[in-house]
Amino acid sequence: MDKHIEFEHIVKTFPGQKALDDVSFSIRKGEIHAIIGENGAGKSTLLNILHGVFPATSGEIKIAGKAVKFSSIADAINFGIVKVHQEIVSIPEMTVAENLFMGKEPGRFGIVDKQKMNKDTEELLKRLKCDIRPTDKMGDLSTGQKQMISIAKALEVNASIISFDEPTSSLSDKEVETLFGIIEDLKNKGITILYISHKMNEIFRMCDRSTVLRDGKFIKTIEMDKTTRDEVIQAMVGRDISLFAKRTMPCQKKGDAPVLQVEGLCGERFRDISFDLYPGEILGFFGLVGAGRTEVMRAIFGADSYGKGTVRLKGQEIHCKSPYDAIERGIALISENRKEEGVLPNFDNMDNIALASLKKYMSGMVINNGKKIKNAKDKGSQVGLKPNDPSFMTVSLSGGNAQKVILARWMSTDAYVMIFDEPTKGIDIGAKADIYLLMEKMAAAGLGIIMVSSELTEVMGMSDRILVMSDGAITGDLSKSEFSEENILNYTVEESVS
Repeated sequence: MDKHIEFEHIVKTFPGQKALDDVSFSIRKGEIHAIIGENGAGKSTLLNILHGVFPATSGEIKIAGKAVKFSSIADAINFGIVKVHQEIVSIPEMTVAENLFMGKEPGRFGIVDKQKMNKDTEELLKRLKCDIRPTDKMGDLSTGQKQMISIAKALEVNASIISFDEPTSSLSDKEVETLFGIIEDLKNKGITILYISHKMNEIFRMCDRSTVLRDGKFIKTIEMDKTTRDEVIQAMVGRDISLFAKRTMPCQKKGDAPVLQVEGLCGERFRDISFDLYPGEILGFFGLVGAGRTEVMRAIFGADSYGKGTVRLKGQEIHCKSPYDAIERGIALISENRKEEGVLPNFDNMDNIALASLKKYMSGMVINNGKKIKNAKDKGSQVGLKPNDPSFMTVSLSGGNAQKVILARWMSTDAYVMIFDEPTKGIDIGAKADIYLLMEKMAAAGLGIIMVSSELTEVMGMSDRILVMSDGAITGDLSKSEFSEENILNYTVEESVS
């Protein structure tokens, strides 16, 4: 098969950092080619150079044998190289057709030919087998439908190369299957697909080959039908590591007195929730999307209200009316919604870590920056933050390291109960292993850990017990000896246990 894209000795240096170091490999025409590696490996930097976001410091890119150099994103698009973004920039009040043809509306003498624009949009959407009308408002579409419009934009410019960066992270299972079908159709039409994902099952299912980057360097290109998951992961992280979560310590449960007791908790999206959590225990919560797991955790944490039921912490009944109440009493919640409820983009590591424990750093009425810096360095070291620099802007960190900043924040509160809601969502395998180890260390120190996860292998690998939820109720309470994929999944569709 002909080489379509050739990266030759690509180097990219930012101030104080070499993001890409002499990267050379090629991509065949009409293949689905994954670019994989841990966060910070250089994947996005390489794509940004290809898409004209910024130039390489040195090196050359060839397309179909000819050297190219793009000075802007528009240059790359005009050449037929398009990126499908996770979250496309759109104007919600405008129609699909208006968004799709924005800036290049058909017509003459400044008068837009809406009939032609709608007709052309309809043809593009038919090619994608989308149940979307050109006149639909963009703001009424789901995330998956908006992504289809992004793909339609690529087809409109007759792209020969399309890249997808974590395309399924915000999609439902049905939307994922639709997307995969479209990507296969694009491949069959001879379009070259570049694919970035942390999800190994997607890469093995969809991709012909994968190129591994590590610390900005090319490691190897792998034929996916001739390798194993363990081999791919070892190439990515440079060390032997299990793909799945795996405990390195036995259960650390301490004593017979629960640290947290929930009895008969009822809310808008859940009912009759009862469970105990013990010091040193990792309690997994599993269920399908919409089962009500996150809503239960937010109610315990005081972020949402609940109708009836009781919550006891260390034997004392509590009713947290706000997250501040919960933090004061010793309950921490690492939210799954890290974009909106995680780090503050205009804060450095020191201030992001200090957010939930500001009282600790007061000297009288004044915040003592020296105390904040000391705490940030100490907790940053405990979580393995890279770089462990209190003044580093958190927004510039990789996803895995940003999650470690959030962990460091809650470790600074001296909580008795740590609730992890999808703790490893969207982060790379190496960072996942670090977070699993941190959870075990917290359990060994006597904290009660609740882990909400949609990854069955993760919840099975890390939990001492698993509670399964379905339709707002707990349907299963499983001990370690009862863990099996079939057993757990059966409880996700059962009627609630009375």
